[in-house]
Amino acid sequence: MAELRDRPYVQFNFLVDLGDGNTEGPQAGFQELSGIGMEVTVSEYRTGNARENSVMKITGMNKSTDVTMKRGVIGSLNLYRWLDQIRNGDQNAMRTVTIHLQSEDHTQIVQTWKLLRARITKHTSGPFNAKGTDVAMEELVLAYERLEME
Repeated sequence: MAELRDRPYVQFNFLVDLGDGNTEGPQAGFQELSGIGMEVTVSEYRTGNARENSVMKITGMNKSTDVTMKRGVIGSLNLYRWLDQIRNGDQNAMRTVTIHLQSEDHTQIVQTWKLLRARITKHTSGPFNAKGTDVAMEELVLAYERLEME
């Protein structure tokens, strides 16, 4: 699915599926996503009888970074309901969250990130300021167990 090209895609053409198969409408509309990534740890090991005085690098565990997602408050409780399932211990509440990057003309998906076994770990609403002109926002942090890219 990923397509190599000379110029990078613009960052604002993305769709989010929160595990319900829906990328349409305001509930799937996010202003910002940040922190998608993974890290592979490396262990160092050297045998006592090794002729070379250096360590071997052994691939260890991998871990995924938490993702922060922001959107304007729209009166939807879909995120709260999902978080409520998680905080009440529902082990089936983990989802596959998919982010699709679209081409500039919105005719094709050019790259996909899948956050496997994702769950909300933090939800914040606000800030609310009576003298400001900013939009009321909600922010959530997702923890996930594995990242796949297509």
